[in-house]
This record gives sequence, C-alpha cells and structure tokens, in this order.
Amino acid sequence: MKQVDDLATIADPALAITERTEPAMSQTFALKHEDTFMVADAYGDIYGSRDGLFRDDTRVLSAFRLTFGPRAPSLLSAAMGRDNVVFTAHMTNHPLPELGGTTAPEGVIHVERSRFLWRGRLFERITCRNFGNSAVTMPLTLSFAADFRDMFEVRGSERERRGELSAPAIRPASVRLAYWGLDGLERTSTVAFSQPPERLGPNRADYMVKLASSGTFSLFIEVGPDAELQGEEAPNARRYRRARAHARLAMRAHRLNGAALHSTTPLFTQWLDQSRADLALLTSDLATGPYPYAGIPWFSTPFGRDGIVTAMETLWLDPSIARGVLRFLASRQATATSSFQDSAPGKIMHETRKGEMCALKELPFGLYYGGVDTTPMFVVLAGAYVARTGDNELIDELWPALERAVGWIEGVIDASPNKVLDYARGEKTGLSNQGWKDSEDSVFHADGSFPTGPIALVEVQGYAYRALLTMSELAGRRGNDAQATQWATRAQALAEIVESRFWMEDKGFYGIALDGAGKLCAVEASNAGHLLFAGLPSKERAARVVDRLGENCFRSGWGIRTLAQNQARFNPMSYHNGSIWPHDTALCALGMRRYGDLNGPIEILEEMFDAAFSFGMRLPELFCGFPRRPGSPPIGYPVACLPQAWSAGSALLLVQACLGVTIDGRAQQVLIDEPRLPAGVQSLTVRRLEFGPYRIDLIFERHDGGIATRVEGSADAVARVHGDWIRRVVI
Repeated sequence: MKQVDDLATIADPALAITERTEPAMSQTFALKHEDTFMVADAYGDIYGSRDGLFRDDTRVLSAFRLTFGPRAPSLLSAAMGRDNVVFTAHMTNHPLPELGGTTAPEGVIHVERSRFLWRGRLFERITCRNFGNSAVTMPLTLSFAADFRDMFEVRGSERERRGELSAPAIRPASVRLAYWGLDGLERTSTVAFSQPPERLGPNRADYMVKLASSGTFSLFIEVGPDAELQGEEAPNARRYRRARAHARLAMRAHRLNGAALHSTTPLFTQWLDQSRADLALLTSDLATGPYPYAGIPWFSTPFGRDGIVTAMETLWLDPSIARGVLRFLASRQATATSSFQDSAPGKIMHETRKGEMCALKELPFGLYYGGVDTTPMFVVLAGAYVARTGDNELIDELWPALERAVGWIEGVIDASPNKVLDYARGEKTGLSNQGWKDSEDSVFHADGSFPTGPIALVEVQGYAYRALLTMSELAGRRGNDAQATQWATRAQALAEIVESRFWMEDKGFYGIALDGAGKLCAVEASNAGHLLFAGLPSKERAARVVDRLGENCFRSGWGIRTLAQNQARFNPMSYHNGSIWPHDTALCALGMRRYGDLNGPIEILEEMFDAAFSFGMRLPELFCGFPRRPGSPPIGYPVACLPQAWSAGSALLLVQACLGVTIDGRAQQVLIDEPRLPAGVQSLTVRRLEFGPYRIDLIFERHDGGIATRVEGSADAVARVHGDWIRRVVI
C-alpha cells in the first residue's frame, strides 16, 4: 500500500510542478511533416501559449509536460538533429523523495526525450537510466491536454462561439480527446502509451518507475488523430524505429534535390547546410509537386508570395521547387470575383488554410487572394523557371493560367486612374495592405499619416513591369509577335510612369507608393530595392538607389532595414517599419548585383552570415533593426517564425548574387560574372549543378588576389561553362 499512497500524493495536480509554470520559450524547437507541426520548449514541454502540436491549422495538443514527482527535471541540453527530423532533450533528476525504495540524490538519473513527426503523428521515446549505486523508485508524470484551438485563436483572434469538447475516452493505455467543431467536423487527438500507467486520467498519466543500479526504462508515446493506431499494436520500439527511418529517408530525399554548396570554412558550410535543412523541413509533397510552406508556427501552410520568393531563391540550385510552386498556384488560380476573398478571375492566391474559422468563413483565409504582388510574381517565376531549365512543356501547360494572370494585371492597370497596379481590400476582414509588407501601418505619407486607397506600391510596379516583359518574351518564343509587341509596349509605358511618378530627385530614391489621389507617399523604404531586382530603373537612377541603400540609414550592420532611420514611423522593433527581413535584404542585394555593384552583395552576405551565427546558424523571419555594436549580437523579434522558408532561402540567393552565376537552360550553358567570395572563405564548391543533360561541379577559389573558377564534369559539359571573367551577364 506504500506505493499507492505515494502515487496518490504525486498525482495531486497541485503538486505536479513546483518550479516551472511557464514555457522556456527563449529557445523553441520546431518539428514538421506535411500539414502537422510542433513547437515546444527546450525541455520538450508544451504549455499552450504560442506552442503546441498543430494539424491542419488546429492545435491538437496544447499541453504536454514531463515531471518527476513534484518537480520538473533539470535540463542538460536540447538540440535538433542535423537533418531536422529528431528533437532530443537530455535531462537529469532533482533529488527524489523516498518512495518505497532508496532516496535518489540529484543528478543520478539520465533522461533522454526524443521525438519526431511522421504522417500526422507524434512519436516520442522517453528513456531513463539510473547511474546511481542503488535502486530507486521514480515517479514519472506526463500531463497532456488538447484545446483544439484554431490557429487564428492561438494568434489572438476572439470568437463568439466555439464547438464542444467531447468527454475524454480513457482506455488502459490511451486517452482519446475530441472536439466537435461548428463546421460539423470532429477533430481528435489520441495519446497512447507503450505500457499502461499505474494511473491514467483524462489529462495525465502517472508511472512508478523502478530502476535498479544501471537499470534502464523506456516509454514510447504516440499522439495522432486516430483512436486505434490505425488498427496496429500499441506504441513500441519497432514502430518508433520504423517511422523514424521513413521520416529520415523522406527528409534526405528533399535535401538531396538539386545542387549542394560546400566551403572550406566549416561555420559557413554549416549555415548553408542549415538553410537547406530548413527548406527541406518546410517543404511538403503535394499532388502538384514540392511546395515550401512559409514558416513555423504562424504560417505553416502554402502562401503564394512566400512560395514564389523561396522558389526564386532556390531556382539556380533546385528548379523542382519552382515547378511545384507554379503548378500548385495555377491549380488555385481565382475564377470568380469575391470581395470577401479579395478574388478576381486570374488572380493568384495569397494563402490557404484548413482550420475551423476559415471553413466557417469567420475569416477569409481558407482560400484568400489579397496579395497584389503575387500574380505578377507568378508570371515572373514562370519566365525565370523556363530560362533556368528550358522546360517549355511546363510553360505550355501553364500558358492559359499565365494569360489569365496577365489579363488581371492589365485589367487593374487599365481601371486605375494613375495607370498602375494598385489594391484596395474588398471587406474589412481582408488585409488592409496587400504587398509583402502587409501590416496595417506599413504604408504612409512622409508626415506619418495613412493614405487613402487604392494604394500602388513601388515594388509591385516593378514586378508588373517584369511580368509584362516576361509575357512578351514567352509570346515571342511561341511565335505570337503581336502579343509580344503589345506586352513589351505596356511594360515600357509602366516603367515611364514609375520613373515620372515615384522618383524623388531631391532624395535620389523612389517613394514607397502612390495613394488613391495619385499623391506620392514620399517615404524611403527598402521596397525601392526590389525595383533593382526587377530591372526597371535606368542605370543612373539605379546607381543612386544602390548608394542610398548602402548608407547607415538603411544598413544596420546586420542587413538592410525595411525603412530608413530618418523616416516617420521608423521603429527598429516594428514588424515592417525598421526591422530587417533577410529575404528583403537578399532581393535588394541581387538587384545591386544586377546593376553592377560587386561589393554591396558581398558585404551583405557577410552581415547575414554573422547574424545567422547569433541565431543558431538560422536566419529568422525578421529581427530588429538596431545598429550593430561591437561585441553585441543582433536583437531578435519576439514572435518571428523560425524556421522560415524565404529567410532560409535568402542565404542561397545571396551566394548566387556574390558568385555571379546564371544558368541558361535553353542554351544549356552556365555563365559566371566576376565572382566574389566572402571574407574568410577560401573556396566554395557548387556540387551536382544540373542544366539540360549535364551535371558539373563549380569550384571557386581565391588565387593571386582574385577568384579563380574551376569546372569539373564531362568534357562536353565543361565546354559549356564560359570563362572565369565574363564582364556582364544580366541575371
């Protein structure tokens, strides 16, 4: 009876934890597979704040905490595996009370907590080993709960009504939690154990673990949507190992797609490897091909803009991502007009969601089109893809979607009194700003006042200009000279409007937007750098923009700020008005390279690498735009996604900008334009670079004060790589 009495004491909820009542959120760890992801603290615990296990935009595990007796364990270390598949936390015990055995002193029991996700299920193994000289009895408790909150509720949205939680179904070694949503769907989460606990309730499992000296105890846990483990046996070591092997093989397949980057500098290689691993983690295999979900935790779903930018960043190394993004977005192209969804025929989607609130149309984001830039960027990506691969068959498949997309662009421009591509949301439930800076305060006049719509963002005109030129080039290759001329003429007309209406001669820069009355928002923001990426400005004006972006008001020492320091509403801690977004910085850097700036991209690459080092070799979605101080790291943004797809991809795009590499898939050639390497990197190799039927390695090495380039591959492939010092290649 001694054991039962002690168990009753430990099972008292008031005594479950005496030290940690909040998550250790200073460092979180994310797992993902397909439409399931998990965010937990370094202990592996979930507390139900911004963390949890999510499936299809619903939190299906809102609490998951491990304790020994009345205390949480002591953390030794926590880390993700290098392949981003398995999270492991190492812990040890605080002193344990005598429970029918010898008292265990502090630090004699090693606890390893390992987990991963596979096909909608959480697999976890908890292993305890006694390094003490005496046998101990250890109380082990797992607390769990599922609130089935919609992702938007977790983010802060309030609802007038919710569905009903079902009574937990308790079996000897599992608990089934369920929720009937207002949309008529039942959402379930079954917590199953490899062996029955001494006591199992609706939200906790209590074990009394007896460990001999050097003894080991292992517990396997699975959390999934089905009540009976798909008709199979209970969780066990074999199921765990088999699922882990499948998860690693799937991740390995993603990581091996496309070319790889390797340098002689271990830390630089680690950053590049981590970027590829994060992209592999975020990429889901959809029916249309691979698609990089935007980021964890808030945006683990297909986003149009994010997917396109990520595909552009990785295109030179791995065209398969661009192919998957293009096909998926074409399949979701709008066919009808809806003010609620901000849709119109031809538009490309902004995002799609699967949660209850969107299903009930409490929010429009189930399939939402409120992005003004996504449609022209879709066209630009299609042109960049065929230029990289020569895959005309995909362009033939996409041609109707491309025509509808450019038709929407032309229709909006024609309807605009300023003859620009502008936006205004249809209803208050939609996004008020619909460029990539989509927070409510991201567009304003020089005095800080907010403009009336419709709004025409400067970078969006650049995307539209490039989209029209892309359609002109594609039409010409398809033998339709009339269409080619028409689109080229429209592109030139739009460029002239941008140069006459957005340019600020006194500042040597472009204003951020035109308001609905045609008045310029004379604000200096990083948006103008995207015009360089699009290739719209004249050489003279581009040079002045490059110079301005290089000044301290934009350059923080960690990258390019989204807003210059001397502007109204500048705040380095804001989401879009002075923070640093790695993808934004990378697109600006590529634009600089396009106009012949060789030093700016290298400096920015070095700054981004330094920032990544401070963030655990990962670039977050964004971080604060405070100036760099000697000996101090960059300052993080508290709710930034990490990992985030276009931030991970920015490392790869920056490398391309510095190496000056362009792959011409039609001519089956690789062009190299005055390559540069960052400080401290003696050589960098692009391995398994494929173009047409060829595969080569490109080796860039410092030599006699410059960069020498070697090519390894078949003789025929090597002959198709033009020399080391080609003077100008338009990217």
